[in-house]
This record gives sequence, C-alpha cells and structure tokens, in this order.
Amino acid sequence: MNNTTRRVFFMQVAAGTSVLAATQAMAQAPAMVDAKDPTAAALGYVADTTKADTKKYAKHTNEQMCGNCQLYAGKPKEAAGACPLFAGKQVAAKGWCNSYVKKAG
Repeated sequence: MNNTTRRVFFMQVAAGTSVLAATQAMAQAPAMVDAKDPTAAALGYVADTTKADTKKYAKHTNEQMCGNCQLYAGKPKEAAGACPLFAGKQVAAKGWCNSYVKKAG
C-alpha cells in the first residue's frame, strides 16, 4: 500500500469512527430525573402526579402534570421530555413539581 492510499484509508477510518460516535450519542436519550436528586427533592418532583405530597403542596391537583406545564419541552404524546429546571435530564410527562405553571392555550 503506498503512502497516499494508506493516508486516505486512515482518514476514512477516522471519519467513520466520528460519525459512529455522533450517531450513538444522539440515539441515547437523556437520563430521567431521580426524585432523590437534590433539585428534584427541593421542588417536590414526583414521576407520577398522583403521588405528590398534597399535605405539603395543598394547591396540587392530579390534573397538574409536567406534560401540560409551560416549562415542559417534550412533545405532546411523549412519555418524557426536557425541563429547564433539570438541565440535561428528562421529566415524566405525568410527573409534577411545585414549579408547575399551567400551559397557556
């Protein structure tokens, strides 16, 4: 194999490896928020709105959930999505925290 062919071969291998790594990174969904996470605990986050502490959060109703909160960035029919309160993690669409703000419209 001459130097030019070898150089082209190694450049193709490097490019292929980069594409594969990028594809794998995009395929992995962000981790779900753990209710024991310090931020989640401070906000009273639960993955199931029916499990919210209604004694501590008296204004909570089961109709309030992440999926219909203004902060929720997930798509309407997805089970989970991003929330700016939990950077890099996803919240359950049926979850709840005390920062809930009803989505307008």
